[in-house]
Amino acid sequence: MCAACGVATHVPAVPRRFAALRNRDCRPYLFGAGLAMMADNIEHVITYWVLWEKFQSPALAGFAVISHWVPFLLLSVWFGSLADRYDCRRVIQAAQVLFMGVSAAWGVLFLTDTLQVWHAGVLLVLHGIAGALWGPGEQLMLHDFVGPDELPSAVRLNATFRSLGVLFGPVVGSALLLGLGPTAGIFVNIAFYLPLTLFLFRTKFTGHTRDQHARPRVGVLESLRVLREVGSNRTLVAMIVVAGLASFFVGASLQSAMPIFATDLGAGSAGLAYGVLLFANGAGGVLGGVLLEATTSLKPTVRTAVVATGIYGVTSLGFAVTGSYPLAVVLLLVGGVAHLASMSITQTVVQLLSPPADRGRVLGVYGMSSGGLRAGSGFTVGLLGAAVGVHASLAWSAIALCVGTAAAAVYALRD
Repeated sequence: MCAACGVATHVPAVPRRFAALRNRDCRPYLFGAGLAMMADNIEHVITYWVLWEKFQSPALAGFAVISHWVPFLLLSVWFGSLADRYDCRRVIQAAQVLFMGVSAAWGVLFLTDTLQVWHAGVLLVLHGIAGALWGPGEQLMLHDFVGPDELPSAVRLNATFRSLGVLFGPVVGSALLLGLGPTAGIFVNIAFYLPLTLFLFRTKFTGHTRDQHARPRVGVLESLRVLREVGSNRTLVAMIVVAGLASFFVGASLQSAMPIFATDLGAGSAGLAYGVLLFANGAGGVLGGVLLEATTSLKPTVRTAVVATGIYGVTSLGFAVTGSYPLAVVLLLVGGVAHLASMSITQTVVQLLSPPADRGRVLGVYGMSSGGLRAGSGFTVGLLGAAVGVHASLAWSAIALCVGTAAAAVYALRD
């Protein structure tokens, strides 16, 4: 039995450092995915700025966050069934074309000065749908590129390259906004989606070349069957719940509330000190990916996922209550490392335990939890913060994350 994933028939090879980067098929995908994720965040920078300048609407700003994550909640399982049924290269390319089409539509509306609120609402929703469509197909492609032995490396490095895209997207987006203006900048942004889209025409992997099985039908009944099967596996349930807890209780709200924390720490809501907090929040994920790949000592197990998620909760709690700026930076870095470890381990375990014919659907359930529940962090930290203060709301959310993670661990380890 594999000590890492618990699969009786799986005997893992000795892991190589940066194994996925050594794989000539996976390597260009990782770089292309990083660029596409950077383009995703560039679009956020440019469009959010234009929307605020034109409409001055806090409600629209809130809708921008919700519209990004709700498609993950509602559509991930169905998109997972598409990845199970069809060539994942074409599914991902469809998502990239949708991303590019949305950027082009923004550019035309900026150029003609005809942007209205309903235009913005439709484009924000379509952008969120493109992200949800990309997810399950991408995970099947990673499994197909490297196989089960090097899957932990592929998932970690994919998360690392995505973190790089999240980290540098605002930098490049701000440069395009200031240097070219929003119209030219959003058109230039389309080019960053092209490397991944073109690579998928060249690779022979489809997401299914390693698994020989009948392609399941796409339908509601099939999705319900997979949900029932997932519910019968304690380890799968625990990993999906742990990922969802991290998204629901902390999720995307930490970054959106950062100006408040920066001001309270004496850094101000703008300037270098504020930028360092934002950078630390993203750099921890990149640092975590590099460290985990360099050591190859952290195995994808329930215990390591629980410990990593617990550390993420504890560092979030510490950040919420500290009054020390240097300590806050350190906590953000450590929390970023722990969050990447938690996300990559839970995703790897879910991949390894999923039946090959249903892997896309199971990963869709995982995406529904890890991505879709990020919309809930706006309530747990945002709305609760309006009532009791952001520091208290983040602290209580972090405590709830730790307690929920411990409960999920007990549930899984009783099996």
